[in-house]
Amino acid sequence: MKLRYVVPASLLISSILFTGCAKNNAQPALNKSTPSETVATNATTTKSPESTSSPDLQSAIDQYRTYVIEQCDLFVKETEKFTTAVIEGNLEEAKALYAPTRMYYERIEPIAEALGDLDPNIDARDGDVDASEWRGFHHIEKALWEAGTTKGEEEVADQLLKDAQLLRAKVETVDINASMLVTGAVELLNEVSSSKVTGEEERYSHTDLYDFAANVEGAAKIYELLKPELQKKDADLEKDIGERFASLQKELAPFKVNDAYVSYEVLKEDQIRKLSQTLDALAEPLSNMGTILGV
Repeated sequence: MKLRYVVPASLLISSILFTGCAKNNAQPALNKSTPSETVATNATTTKSPESTSSPDLQSAIDQYRTYVIEQCDLFVKETEKFTTAVIEGNLEEAKALYAPTRMYYERIEPIAEALGDLDPNIDARDGDVDASEWRGFHHIEKALWEAGTTKGEEEVADQLLKDAQLLRAKVETVDINASMLVTGAVELLNEVSSSKVTGEEERYSHTDLYDFAANVEGAAKIYELLKPELQKKDADLEKDIGERFASLQKELAPFKVNDAYVSYEVLKEDQIRKLSQTLDALAEPLSNMGTILGV
């Protein structure tokens, strides 16, 4: 996995803020980058000498694999509930289940991106792929919030569940190494910068804060697993990253009521700016983990 530079979220949102925060539905689609455009994957179905990791980091790798499998299991379980609601025509239930279900996926998205077409099949937005090939969560999202119906989405829902189940099956084969952990954490923050903080990801439901929080949680999990080794090699950097994760989570906290995040539409310009600045402050030290850990 090649590490890509994290584009400051504040630069990405500046044009939005100074043009009056145009509504997402009026915006053209911002194509999601494919895995080959963003980060070269180290995930293969067979191990190679290049994918071996330091014994000091093997415990973190093993724990992360367990975490990914747990998230996948929950993702399949909740996706089944969501797609059942869609197929049975329960509009309000489907809308309530949509964003919480996606969080399990968003926490481990770099793993899905390493598995061929699974990420676009599950998570492509309108305009990311050819219209004839578009399916997955955002296809259903558009129907639920823009058309206000589940009708016509039965086949899409059925295929989404199959794709979620395939992700769970394939995740067993992924060769996870230390480099993948480090770049995965950075990639999750890239996801926040490129589509969540701009409000582009959930253009119909405006549930972007669920995705935002899940990406941060996924990156924080990787940091927590690497923390013991990072602390040995650079205690100051480890402390800095930990404090910045805490700051970002503190910034998100006011937007969560019970177990639900507020609509992204209610955030004010200064609140979006503060979130992006706090995100940028975390991205820089986080991107240095790989160098310090020697991966």
